[in-house]
Amino acid sequence: MTLSDFLRLMRRSATTLILLALLGTLVAGVASLSTTKLYKASTRLYVTVQGADESSAGEAVQGSSAAQAKVRSYIKVVPSASDLQPVIDDLHLSASPAALAALLSVSSPTGTALLDVSVTGTDPVTAAKTANAITSSFRAVVEDLEKLPDGQPGLVKVTSLQDAQAPGSPSSPIVPLNLTLGLLAGLLAGVAATLLRNSLDTRIHGNHDVASVTDSPLLGSIGYAPDAATSPLIVQHDPRSPRAESFRTLRTNLQFLDPGARSRSYVITSALPSEGKSTTAANLAIAIAESGASVALVDADLRRPRTAEIMGIEGAVGLSDLLIGRVELEDVLQPWGQGEMSVLAAGRIPPNPSELLGSRSMHALLEELTARFDYVLMDAPPLLPVTDAAVLSKLTNGAMVVAAARSSRRGQMREALDLLDKIGAKTLGIILTKVPTTGSSRYGYGQYAAYYGRVPEPEEAPVARRTARRSRLQEWAR
Repeated sequence: MTLSDFLRLMRRSATTLILLALLGTLVAGVASLSTTKLYKASTRLYVTVQGADESSAGEAVQGSSAAQAKVRSYIKVVPSASDLQPVIDDLHLSASPAALAALLSVSSPTGTALLDVSVTGTDPVTAAKTANAITSSFRAVVEDLEKLPDGQPGLVKVTSLQDAQAPGSPSSPIVPLNLTLGLLAGLLAGVAATLLRNSLDTRIHGNHDVASVTDSPLLGSIGYAPDAATSPLIVQHDPRSPRAESFRTLRTNLQFLDPGARSRSYVITSALPSEGKSTTAANLAIAIAESGASVALVDADLRRPRTAEIMGIEGAVGLSDLLIGRVELEDVLQPWGQGEMSVLAAGRIPPNPSELLGSRSMHALLEELTARFDYVLMDAPPLLPVTDAAVLSKLTNGAMVVAAARSSRRGQMREALDLLDKIGAKTLGIILTKVPTTGSSRYGYGQYAAYYGRVPEPEEAPVARRTARRSRLQEWAR
């Protein structure tokens, strides 16, 4: 994963990161408020060893070295029972010497003769009194330890440089530090959760996921519309919407795929059902017809045809009947809309779709359609369940594979593309459908209606001609 991929992933999971960061901060705050406050009172002592001749530099160095050596020993003396028991008796404490030693910390800065004594407690005044009492007791213990054999005072002197004062603020918990750590812990948890979810989530979310699967170009991205099932022909019903414009962008990209091709016949398929291939094929055909080019939309899905339903035409007789010689092309090719667009329905569902689509009749039909129309779009079945689309792709200029954002899996797309590659079919590119949109009104094309001009809505064939054709098709279907 590159840095840009990581940043993109974090940006996509910004809500999760923010929520977990706030949760971590909240937990740290609650823990800080519920934790008992502790106060630390400290005192500092200075240890000296007097020499015979204090004015001598050598004696002074020896005295300093001896004092440092003594300090290292005194670190173990301060928490001893002999030092702490008098403190407990004097302050009438209920703690034992071992319990009091647990609240005590003794240290010495390296290379010095200083001794720092700190006492931690729940009451700041008691902590300060205890620290000062321990210091006084320690000085008495040292005086007794260092006393000369003849009863004279020893050469070691302990001086108090700083008496302990009752602290004004607790030493723990440190609320700002805990809140910061909670925030960082929440962010780290969010990053870990995002990376784990990304490793387990194999769905295609956007352009980067497509690029991670194939080098084939992304021909277009079609936004998600909750009413696509009831109003699939967005280019006709709402021609100025961002979704309709995305189909025109797809049309433009399609024109650049084979700029020098004499015929343009394309298969529109997907890895699995319900990824939006039929709706995409229908809207793309309308967008091409808008540009003035002639286009034939063929429903080559002889298993679960949908084109007739989407386009609102008679689908009882169509491609399957044409391929077995029951009807002629002119009888089943139905004009649609105002431009030069015709639709060929699937017709009856045959028992052998793959054989029909790979037959010589299909090859001859494609040659006739490409000779009569500028574009031929074939709505084919999904690639993984059946081989129909792969067979058709060999007879045309190539296949455009539709993938639904947040639904299609990277592995499924890779498997479908590998299938096309194995049989030598050309993959023209990927069309991403059902792409999530946020705030589309801000960048919708409706606000530029004056620039684009009025997009004429296609009209259906005259009622009399359409009724007559429907009657003939129903008669053949019987």
